[in-house]
Amino acid sequence: MNKKTILAAVAVIPLVALLAGCAGASNGAATGTEDDVIKIGVIGASDPYWDIYQDAAADEGISIELVDFADYQQLNPTVSEGELDMNQFQHLVFLADYNVSSGSDLVPIGSTAIYPLGLYSTEYDGLDEIQEGDTVAVPNDATNLARALLLLQAEDLITLDGGGTNLSGLDDIDEENSKVTVTALEPSLTAASLADVAAAVINNDFVEKAGLTFEGALAADDPTDAGAFAYINVFAARAEDKDNETFLKLIEIFQTNQDVQDGLMAVSGDTAVPLAATTAELEAALADVTADVEAAK
Repeated sequence: MNKKTILAAVAVIPLVALLAGCAGASNGAATGTEDDVIKIGVIGASDPYWDIYQDAAADEGISIELVDFADYQQLNPTVSEGELDMNQFQHLVFLADYNVSSGSDLVPIGSTAIYPLGLYSTEYDGLDEIQEGDTVAVPNDATNLARALLLLQAEDLITLDGGGTNLSGLDDIDEENSKVTVTALEPSLTAASLADVAAAVINNDFVEKAGLTFEGALAADDPTDAGAFAYINVFAARAEDKDNETFLKLIEIFQTNQDVQDGLMAVSGDTAVPLAATTAELEAALADVTADVEAAK
């Protein structure tokens, strides 16, 4: 897979926010020294590869603290307000939507991986078993909601007005020409809804936690879709910190440490596509998505 093909792949992402142990806002970016630890907000800090990452950073003389969240919505504000130095949980569409909505200027300073977004069911074993009028749950955060709707449309379960975009919402569903009814839930709850719905689109982070397997998905994003690059997962920081040498060293460690990469793959059930896009590529992609979000608002 060449770089352009990888950049066209899809990410999940999805993620969350109960702030645990954040320090107050600081003056300037942390340096990663023992007395000036770099704080990174993540989802799923208990995943083993994060321990590997911390140790790898320490080997390079950089001290980092991982701050775990349980809700997507607080991770970006805590970086904007200086409580965290950067975060790693989101794709570019999510970042663009946050910046436009809040008037912030967070920037992507490095990429991690792309993840498929899957449709799961405990009632049916195949897409063709889904019945007319069945209910399907999707994540309710705006950017992953649109992505889930595009997946359902690709599988002929719904029809979106105008063919849909990465900003489509429930109001864009052409109900008369759709096979299923769609309900939107908080991302961490879509898996829990499986007992009550025919199927659910579940973010990668919550699949195994729900006792499901990645191989059991009825359908998933096509990572070769040329329009899917906007779902690349990234590290994000404040604009004034985008050239911070220590931050960029941490990106390099994440992308090049084989044990970190192996751990990332293991947690994703080998569905992730590790991605090392350049900062310029990420900034250009973010600018394109931001223009779309601004036009839509």
